[in-house]
Amino acid sequence: MMREKGERMRKISGIQRRWLLNNVSVLMAIVFVIVIAYSVSIYAYYYNNMEDNLVSRARTTTDFFSSYMNQSYNEYYQSCVNFAKTFEDAGRMELQFIKTSGKIVASSYGQWSGQSPGTPEIAKAISTQEIQTYVGADPDTGERILAVSSPMIYINGEVIGILRYVTSLRLVDREITKNALLAIAAGILLIALVVLFGRYFISSIVRPVSEITATAKRIAAGSYGVQIPKEFDDEIGELVDTINDMSVKIAQTEKMQSEFISSVSHELRTPLTAISGWGETLLSDNSDPEENRKGIQIILRETQRLISMVEELLEFTRMQDGRFILNVRPCDIRSEFEDTVFMYGSRLRQEGIELEYLENDSDIPDEVPCDPERLRQVFLNLLDNAVKHGGSGKKITAEILRDGTDILIRIRDFGPGIPEDELPHVKQKFYKGSSKARGSGIGLAVCDEIVSLHNGSLEITNAEGGGACVSIRIPIEETLAKE
Repeated sequence: MMREKGERMRKISGIQRRWLLNNVSVLMAIVFVIVIAYSVSIYAYYYNNMEDNLVSRARTTTDFFSSYMNQSYNEYYQSCVNFAKTFEDAGRMELQFIKTSGKIVASSYGQWSGQSPGTPEIAKAISTQEIQTYVGADPDTGERILAVSSPMIYINGEVIGILRYVTSLRLVDREITKNALLAIAAGILLIALVVLFGRYFISSIVRPVSEITATAKRIAAGSYGVQIPKEFDDEIGELVDTINDMSVKIAQTEKMQSEFISSVSHELRTPLTAISGWGETLLSDNSDPEENRKGIQIILRETQRLISMVEELLEFTRMQDGRFILNVRPCDIRSEFEDTVFMYGSRLRQEGIELEYLENDSDIPDEVPCDPERLRQVFLNLLDNAVKHGGSGKKITAEILRDGTDILIRIRDFGPGIPEDELPHVKQKFYKGSSKARGSGIGLAVCDEIVSLHNGSLEITNAEGGGACVSIRIPIEETLAKE
């Protein structure tokens, strides 16, 4: 029990491992890409908005100061100092006025002079006379900043300074980090939910599959007929139905094989006993010629029975291993059938059974492609079955006619018929049903195989008014084409 449980756990682990590799790893990659894309988009959104806002503000402020460009340098710088002192957003950002040498001459933070901020966008704005931006670490403090430098151009076209807005990125970076962490947490939660529900789903598959596997092993070990409880109406349920049906059919086949062996053993024992008994009688000092003659006839009859049984078994063996073939040639199928009926009828008259041949004017071709020896074997077997199972009716009818593109042959007895629940199984190998008649149970299976090899069909039904009727259809398309 523990061993089975261990094997089952290894199988579950194997399936889960494949599922993790094939699905969860892909999901993790997708979530990773989504988180990265989301973080990048948030980063771009915040930074671009801040940069656009500062660039617009720098441009507006520069345009405002252009009205002072006709003043002297000293008056101009004094205007910058006054503007810096009254800068309303000093709590959120710093406004700087910088000389072309890089020195700060005015700042909203109150530092009127000092060293150059040292960021590259200042020199670039002076050289290009266009607004430039910088995102990076402050050279003095190391803090991440966003700086926008706008050149201030005098009336003679000369750049006399730089208007520079600087803001810290600490809060923005914190917000971006928070959003990224939320995205990562959502991704991890999604993966966890997928893994949780996935394991539940896999368990709902593995558990019934493990039960099916265990039952299949029991069937393979010989527990034929065992059934698996059906819990689902899906593919698993279909598999359960299939294995249950297989188990039942194997059990039925095993039972029929056992019955077949028992039946064949009995069928062989009876004639062998008669042959052995009469052989001993003939070997004894018996001077009665009539009794000797009777014993020899019995020996010959029982020997013929044994030969027929052995031939039937050999035919069945050939059918099972694929060596059962036809020797097809054009022949008169009506004559073959009539000869078989008349020959068999003379024998039945001695037993008090009437075999009536129903003649008709049906247009049957003189030549039909078939194997006459095999078909004669079918006719004899079916007539023999009619006698065995319906001989109590003391009458059998036989007819052959053309039905469209088929040759139709019917053999009917007037006995008790076949129980309705046994009709679907009578052509199965080894099946004898409730019949007590002697036989191996493979004759009809051989007949059905011969007819199928002719691309025909063999059907057994109960006739109206009592008795069973066997119908054989043999197609004649090739003959029709010749005509």
